[in-house]
Amino acid sequence: MGLDLSTLRTLISRYCVGEENWVDSRTIYIGHKEPPPGAEAFIQQRFPDNRIVSSKYTFWNFIPKNMFEQFRRVANFYFLIIFLVQLIIDTPTSPITSGLPLFFVITVTAIKQGYEDWLRHKADNSVNQCSVHVLQNGKVIRKQSRKLRVGDVVFVKEDESFPCDLILLSTSRDDGTCFVTTASLDGESSHKTYYAVQDTKAYNAEKEVDSIHATIECEQPQPDLYKFVGRINIYMHNEPVARPLGSENLLLRGATLKNTEYIYAVVIYTGMETKMALNYQSKSQKRSAVEKSLNAYLVVYLCILIIKAIINTVLKYAWQADPIRDEPWYDQRTEVERQRNIVIRAFTDFLAFMVLFNYIIPVSMYVTVEMQKFLGSYFIMWDDEMFDQELGERAVVNTSDLNEELGQVEYVFTDKTGTLTENNMEFIECCVDGHVYVAQAICNGQVMPGADSMDMIDTSPGPEAREREELFFRALCLCHTVQVKEEETVDGIKQGIHHGKSTSFYISSSPDEVALVEGMKRLGFTYLRLKDSHMEILNREEEIERFELLEVLTFDSVRRRMSVIVKASTGELYLFCKGADSSIFPRVVSGKVDQVKARVEHNAVEGLRTLCVAYRPLSPAQYQEVCQLLSRAKLALQDRDKRLAEAYDIIEKDLILLGATAVEDRLQEKAADTIESLHKAGMKVWVLTGDKMETAAATCYASKLFHRNTQILELTTKRTEEQSLHDVLFDLSRTVLRQHGGMSRDISGLSGDCMDYGLIIDGATLSTVMKPGQEDSNSGNYKEIFLEICRNCSAVLCCRMAPLQKAQIVKLIKTSKEHPITLAVGDGANDVSMILEAHVGIGIMGKEGRQAVRNSDYAIPKFKHLKKILLVHGHYYYIRISELVQYFFYKNVCFIFPQFLYQFFCGFSQQPLYDTAYLTLYNISFTSLPILVYSLVEQHINMHILKKDPSLYRDIAKNSLLRWPIFIYWTVLGVYDAIVMFFGAYFLFDNTTFTSNGQLMTTNTQMMFGNWTFGTLVFTVLVFTVTFKLALDTHYWTWINHFVIWGSLIFFVVFSLLWGGILWPFLNYQRMYYVFMQMLSSGPAWLSIVLLITASLLPDVLKKVIWRSLWPTTTERIQMKRRCLASQPSTIFMLSQTSSRISF
Repeated sequence: MGLDLSTLRTLISRYCVGEENWVDSRTIYIGHKEPPPGAEAFIQQRFPDNRIVSSKYTFWNFIPKNMFEQFRRVANFYFLIIFLVQLIIDTPTSPITSGLPLFFVITVTAIKQGYEDWLRHKADNSVNQCSVHVLQNGKVIRKQSRKLRVGDVVFVKEDESFPCDLILLSTSRDDGTCFVTTASLDGESSHKTYYAVQDTKAYNAEKEVDSIHATIECEQPQPDLYKFVGRINIYMHNEPVARPLGSENLLLRGATLKNTEYIYAVVIYTGMETKMALNYQSKSQKRSAVEKSLNAYLVVYLCILIIKAIINTVLKYAWQADPIRDEPWYDQRTEVERQRNIVIRAFTDFLAFMVLFNYIIPVSMYVTVEMQKFLGSYFIMWDDEMFDQELGERAVVNTSDLNEELGQVEYVFTDKTGTLTENNMEFIECCVDGHVYVAQAICNGQVMPGADSMDMIDTSPGPEAREREELFFRALCLCHTVQVKEEETVDGIKQGIHHGKSTSFYISSSPDEVALVEGMKRLGFTYLRLKDSHMEILNREEEIERFELLEVLTFDSVRRRMSVIVKASTGELYLFCKGADSSIFPRVVSGKVDQVKARVEHNAVEGLRTLCVAYRPLSPAQYQEVCQLLSRAKLALQDRDKRLAEAYDIIEKDLILLGATAVEDRLQEKAADTIESLHKAGMKVWVLTGDKMETAAATCYASKLFHRNTQILELTTKRTEEQSLHDVLFDLSRTVLRQHGGMSRDISGLSGDCMDYGLIIDGATLSTVMKPGQEDSNSGNYKEIFLEICRNCSAVLCCRMAPLQKAQIVKLIKTSKEHPITLAVGDGANDVSMILEAHVGIGIMGKEGRQAVRNSDYAIPKFKHLKKILLVHGHYYYIRISELVQYFFYKNVCFIFPQFLYQFFCGFSQQPLYDTAYLTLYNISFTSLPILVYSLVEQHINMHILKKDPSLYRDIAKNSLLRWPIFIYWTVLGVYDAIVMFFGAYFLFDNTTFTSNGQLMTTNTQMMFGNWTFGTLVFTVLVFTVTFKLALDTHYWTWINHFVIWGSLIFFVVFSLLWGGILWPFLNYQRMYYVFMQMLSSGPAWLSIVLLITASLLPDVLKKVIWRSLWPTTTERIQMKRRCLASQPSTIFMLSQTSSRISF
């Protein structure tokens, strides 16, 4: 096919020069048909197939890729180096001692990650291989989903999911609409309406659809579920007719067709380019405070290891300065060894000592911590108290890496609507020109009990006022996106709302709209349906009114309003607009503004959500102008949203105010109790909301965030207009610092003698605070002054906040000099940014979709469950993992320090104290299970007490159990125990004599003396001491604790007998043959073991007794009281009453 010059010029400018307007668009040929001659040049673009790949590995790259990822961890890489050193040089211990634990850790992690990826592969295959119906040559054929191509026309039946992103061409419904649920995408279960292309909606048969000749130009794939820009060129008699395409024409992969028999649609995005796949992107990795402490401790122990190796290397060469010691008669060197450079010899010896002492770094701790976090997360998911009967949902753990962080939260940032409140709207009243109408107890389509009469408060309006009143009711019946869902009756006949109330109900993505339409129904105007682009209303006289729906100016969070343009049956044109008061009042030119504004402010103070309603009559000429304006904006491929916003701004002006509505968003069950508990636990609670100040403040009082004696400090636009921001900030700063000066902030916030401050700031003022001004040199300090004010306030309310501002507030607190642990909780897409920004993000399974849940670290059904997940689960997880980390370092110091001391008695010859099997299995088998079980089931205090006395949370605040003094105590305790074990065994073997057959025997114990006997005695005392130490620290005993603690000790004894050839004679040729049995055959050895274990544990027991007697924490006081009064059944309740009065 030849190309004319104009077409060639277009191609060159588009694909070679890179014309800006075409960079971000793609052209799709419906049914892969070439455009007619003289139209667009046919250039088939390459697009990916429809395979979804959520897996991380393939069969071929699993081993190298997984190994690479695992060895990026510092600890794994370190042990790999140690293992390689053992293979390369002559080291005192076998490479197995390092290689086997490393292999165990790597294997366990690889199996876990491989299994998870296999599940992902399995899920991908089930999706990719499912069959779909495709229109080909006028016939519907079946094809695997993965084989779909961009441009294919697909046929989808009711209740089927869309296999990729589609543009709707036609449906089984005459008006070209279809109903879709997007629950799998955003969690919204309501039916959404989508529209077929106007010029193709009449094509319902296979042949007709196959005859469509059109191309689609649209933007390249992007992840926003709610945005799409494109246009379709339909060739009618070879002449293209352009129509705009928007998100209302786009059917997303994963959504399901409902209440529509079938549809035809064309594929535009496939596979990993679909919006659902683009939303798979992983969140940034969050690290807990415990993990940071763990890494710091590892660095300290690595330094200790290097210092040990250097000391031993230096002392070795000092010892060997005497030639007799350097080359004893039984260990003469070869000539090659004598000629080796001393630096190389010293470095080799240094590496050998590093290998000998490397067990001080606990490699198995990483896998134990991972298992503890992974298995521990199931306790949250299994918690029946966090199961919501109404939703049928349990708590969900999206990441188990932050379990212990739940016990360290200092700041809680919460959304208001749907988080603190139910997002379950109840219509309260409407105000028309100052006349108030109250329809009682209308709640989301259900008439509440006791609401059998309509209470109307008015002043008997005249005919003109009655006309305005009816116009107001019509406006609310028409200005919305509510759908009517009709259900079949027993006889199979579908009934409308005006036939039977029980058979139909309203559904919408916005609970506000349903409440308003239901409220109008109670006041006499019933919205019936949208049919053939006509909206039907049943008025008070039981007459059906029809209005043609011409345009919908959709709601967005920037404009905070929506409008419709309708044509009445009389031919009159109206623009009806509803929205927030701040977006309606500036656009009003007439109406009773003062009366309505007064009512709006009154309702806002009462905590009600208010909306204002206005209208504008349009002449035919004005309507034509509006149509042209909207048409130009809708057909734009670039900056369509911006152009539409500009068009809406021009259209929605010169409005006449009709009135306002008020709906109530009720507080969630136990929301106030939860906030009060968080305050008692020492957490600062901030509410971040997009609502107006008065409504948000009323909710804060109701939820006990603010109390009646709280002095409210305002940092709002209204105040900064009266005086400069600089002066306002310094006034507030002086106010709070005058009261709190010289007092501890933590305590002052709860003191009854101190003034309780609450701060309210709005989004506009926050922007000014966050962005330093150019004209004021002091403005750079605004952030610090603002933070200082916030620190001294018990609660903060941020209203009129944009989603990005919520994240900025969280980041501001998170990066302040104290670096507090932050938690963000929300239920909507507008909360995702702050959920991702906070240290811990929690999603509420609310009515605003599941985007918050999908992006959160944890998801809970209701706000009240936050109390248990923090005060109980968070508390337990932190206690458990703190003990796990400290205990691991302690038991490894006990393990390796005797090896260090032993070098002083063996001429620094790198002789191991323990047998290879003991070195290998100490961390893997003998001491691993007890601490793992402890870290899963330990409960130092009953969970009911933790819930009833939130102040116990303060005992573990600010990473208190992993501070340096406690870490040093555990390390010193490990060194002390190691010294007791080593020198206790050493003095036991102090006096030795030769037997008749030339063997050494101790004179005081009559035990065969030898290196392995000595090492085995030390190791036996070691295993029993560290296990008993954990038993002493255990407060909550279960059969599992008993099984693993005593079972581990029995396993050690059995293994030693087996390894010594007693139970398995085939091992009688190795160096440990009969050593363990020989040691146990001596009575004094048994006594020594008991005495050494007692001497090792005694100081720790004494320290605990003294500390608990003189300086007990709140937790320890409750533990002691509980033990004293355990026999009385009512004790726990009494404790919960008294413990809250205990301070520390």
